[in-house]
Amino acid sequence: MDFKTFLQAGNSRRAMLKGMGVAAVGFSLTGALAGCGEKEAKKLANGEEAKLNFYNWDTYIGETTLEDYKDSSGVDVNMTLFASNDELFAKLRAGNQGYDVIVPSNDFVERMAAADMLMPLDQAQIPNFKNVAKDYQDVPYDPARKYSMPYTWLALGIGYRKSKVNGVPDSWKVLFDSDEYKGRIAVLSEAGDMFRLYGKYMGKSVNGLTDDDLKAIEAMMIKQKPNIKSFHEDNGQDLLLKGEVDLVLEYNGDIAQAMVEDSDIGFIIPKEGGQLNSDNLCIPKGAPHPKNAHAFINYLLDAEAGKKITETILYPTPNDAAKALMPDAYKNNTVIFPPADVLAKCEYAKFNPELQPKYEEAFTRVRAA
Repeated sequence: MDFKTFLQAGNSRRAMLKGMGVAAVGFSLTGALAGCGEKEAKKLANGEEAKLNFYNWDTYIGETTLEDYKDSSGVDVNMTLFASNDELFAKLRAGNQGYDVIVPSNDFVERMAAADMLMPLDQAQIPNFKNVAKDYQDVPYDPARKYSMPYTWLALGIGYRKSKVNGVPDSWKVLFDSDEYKGRIAVLSEAGDMFRLYGKYMGKSVNGLTDDDLKAIEAMMIKQKPNIKSFHEDNGQDLLLKGEVDLVLEYNGDIAQAMVEDSDIGFIIPKEGGQLNSDNLCIPKGAPHPKNAHAFINYLLDAEAGKKITETILYPTPNDAAKALMPDAYKNNTVIFPPADVLAKCEYAKFNPELQPKYEEAFTRVRAA
């Protein structure tokens, strides 16, 4: 079975979400506990009410994951969506509004931990941690996985409509420093990622930018802004599919999905290299249901549950047990798992407490220009 056949055997993420009646602001799965009366459904054996509030990225969960979890645990999951790490951080920085599990990227795990916004995990309550690949069990941004569990890893690159571009757009230049595709480009709305990728285009490390670099990048962004149609809110693949843009800065998993729906779409990590991210499962300080949160994270790390998530979202999984259940069409796909020589030119971003506010301030000026 080839990759396209494998995927077309199931629903796309957009079709799945549409079928579930998902609104842009999120959705909830609620109702009485199956087989129990109302009074019995209010409390679980752990003493917590049978609820969990999940703050997640759009189109980033398995087709039946939340329903399956409710069937197995009796817990109703209310999932709401955020569009960027900046939005997630700002929302939680103002105080936990009732979230139990959140999904920040690697540099924001580091940032939120430093700001005392995350609850240390009790790994005894997460036995499925054993399913995680060794490379993801102890990571620089969260040594010994004190605050996070890995959910996916991902690579930023360029999604493009083959029939609308001149050859393969293999340089960040087409997005960052050219009017060749004026009005047909969408880029990210997240400040740090944008500045770091401009740095890559300039031949810098994503973790090696200086104040002078930031000034130069800000000027480049303002110059390029008339050529940008939108700074997208985690929906770049949809803009590409709808024909609203022809090139988009987006994650490999999102474009892998779009490629199944439209054979005219391609993906490339530019020759200058790119940025790798890892999205993670965390429990924010003040979570109202911490025991449920641990149990939910453990469930997401289950091999079969992880397989169903991966089949839907099409991101590289750090869950070895789940990956082992996936077909070769997934494991050998070079969009989802870029070749070693391509990955060698990519880097994970580190949280820089000095530069992060500068990224945000400069990007605000760019957006307002």
